Amino acid sequence: MELLSGKWKPRILWKLHQRGVVRFGELKRGLPEITAKMLTQQLRELEQDGLIVRQVYAEVPPKVEYSLSDFGKTLKPVLDTLARWGTENHGDIVRILEQQGHEHEKAA
Repeated sequence: MELLSGKWKPRILWKLHQRGVVRFGELKRGLPEITAKMLTQQLRELEQDGLIVRQVYAEVPPKVEYSLSDFGKTLKPVLDTLARWGTENHGDIVRILEQQGHEHEKAA
């Protein structure tokens, strides 16, 4: 569970699962609440943990792409199950988050 801990790692992994190969800017746009610094930190940790692959291309401007590693792809059934759970319980999740003072669009 340590590899998946925190607010952002599951969300980053979900985006990579959904989109396949993704550049930093696309990830950032898909997670507007995260700062660039935090996204960079989380991507580095996920790469160090072997869950994602960082591909750097020798281009100007630099091009970097992220994708799930083979190890990270083993999480696909888990990610799908979490997404299904979120969909099935969306109303309860929204209610709980609203009670805690969170915005509706952050639910599930």
